[in-house]
Amino acid sequence: MKTVITYGTFDLLHTGHVNLLKRARALGDRLIVGVTTDSYDQSRGKLNVLESLEERVENVRKTGLADLIITEELEGQKLHDIQKYGADIFVIGSDWTGKFDYLREHCEVVYLERTKGVSSTDLRSARNFIVHMGIAGHGRIAGRFLQESKYVSGIEITAVYGRDEEKVRRFAESYELLEYYTEYERFLDKVHAVYVAVPHHLHYELVKRALLKGKHVLCEKPLALSREEVEELFLLAAERGCVLLEALKTAFFPAFQQLIGVAESGVIGSIKAVDAAFTKLIEDDSSREFDPMQAGGAWTELGAYPVFVIGKLLGTESRRIRFTTCRKPETGVDLFTRADFLYPNAAASATVAIGAKREGDLCVTGTRGYIYVPSPWWKTEIFEVRFEDPRQNRKYFIRFEGDGLRYELAAFLRLIHGCRHEFSLMSRDDSLFMADVTCRFREGGDVEEIN
Repeated sequence: MKTVITYGTFDLLHTGHVNLLKRARALGDRLIVGVTTDSYDQSRGKLNVLESLEERVENVRKTGLADLIITEELEGQKLHDIQKYGADIFVIGSDWTGKFDYLREHCEVVYLERTKGVSSTDLRSARNFIVHMGIAGHGRIAGRFLQESKYVSGIEITAVYGRDEEKVRRFAESYELLEYYTEYERFLDKVHAVYVAVPHHLHYELVKRALLKGKHVLCEKPLALSREEVEELFLLAAERGCVLLEALKTAFFPAFQQLIGVAESGVIGSIKAVDAAFTKLIEDDSSREFDPMQAGGAWTELGAYPVFVIGKLLGTESRRIRFTTCRKPETGVDLFTRADFLYPNAAASATVAIGAKREGDLCVTGTRGYIYVPSPWWKTEIFEVRFEDPRQNRKYFIRFEGDGLRYELAAFLRLIHGCRHEFSLMSRDDSLFMADVTCRFREGGDVEEIN
C-alpha cells in the first residue's frame, strides 16, 4: 500500500485545495492530510487565518478525500510524521518548489502545480470579502511581497503591472499569475487594491491614479517626494473612501510596537534623545539608488526609517532640522546624509548612507535609562532596556517571520475591513512628517555639504 501525505492551512477551503487533494490521493492508495494548528500558523507568521482549526479540519473531512487527518503543531514535524506513518510520497503545492527537497532522503517529494485562477477568491467569509490585489512593479521587492502574501489569509495577488512587456510577462509566469498588464488603467480595472513597488519618482502618479479609480493602496516608502503631494493623496483617499497606507515594514513588526510601548511607558524616564542609523554599501553605480532621474540617493532610499522612529517617539513637530551630506560629484546623488533634529525638550539624529558604513543601531536616551536596539534595528526582533545598575536591565525578544512584509500586508487588509486601529501603527501624520523632512532635504534648506 502506497501512502501519500500532504499539509496545509486549508483556510476558506476552495476548489484549488480540493483539486490538490484529489491529485495527491491519485498518487497512492492512502492519503494523510496534515492541517496546521493556530499556534503553529502564528509561530511561522501565517497571518489573518479566518477559520478555526476545528472548522478547517471539518472542511477537509467533508471532502471525503482524506483517510487520516492529523494536525501540524511544530516546525520539523513533517519528517517525524513521514517516518511515523510510513509515507511513501510527500505532496505540496508548486509555490513551495524546492522548500522541502530535504525530505527526498526519506520519501518521494512531489510539487503539484496549483490550479491557476482558482483560490480563496472562490469564497467569501460572512464578515470579510477576499481582496483581489495587484502589484505595480516587478522588481526584487515585488517578488518578495508576492511570496509573503501566501501567509496572509483573505487576500489574493491576481495581477501585475509593468511598463516592460517582456519583464512583466516573465514575472507573471515565474509566480504563476494569470494576468499581467502594461496598461495601468486596464490593470486597475481587475483589482480591488494595489501594492505600488516602482521607483520612488513614480509613486505619486500611480497612487493617485489608483485612488481616482477607487482602489485601496499600499505604497512603498516614500509615499511621495513632497508634503504637498502626500497631503493631496490622503485627501483623495478620504474622498474616495479608500485605504492609503505607506509600506514601511518596521512599523508593523510586533517587537517594534512593543519597543514604542516600553519607551512611552516612562520606564526610562523622559526621552531626551533618539539616534538611529541605517547604512549600506551599494557597489553597482548603475543601480536605481544612484540615478538622480529616479530620485536616487541615500536619503530617499533609507531616510524614512530613522525619521519614522524619531517622529513616533518625539512627535512630528520638530523645532529645527539641519542636514550634513556628502554627494556623488558627477550626479549630485547623496552617498551619506545626517539629519539633526531639535525639539523643545529633546534632540535626535538620523544617519543614512549608500556609500559609507557604520553600525546600524538605534538608541533611545532617557533620564532613568536607555533602550538599545542592535543592528539591524529596522528589522526589530530584540532590544534591551538598560539602567545605571545593570542588574535591572531587561531584554525583549519577539521574532518576526520571513521578510516581514506579511505584517504590513495583514495590517492593510484589516484596515480595508474596517479595523481603524491599524492606522496608529503608520498614520497620516507619520507619512506627512517623513515627506516633509525629505522635501526639506531635496530643496536644500539647512543642508551643509562635505567632501
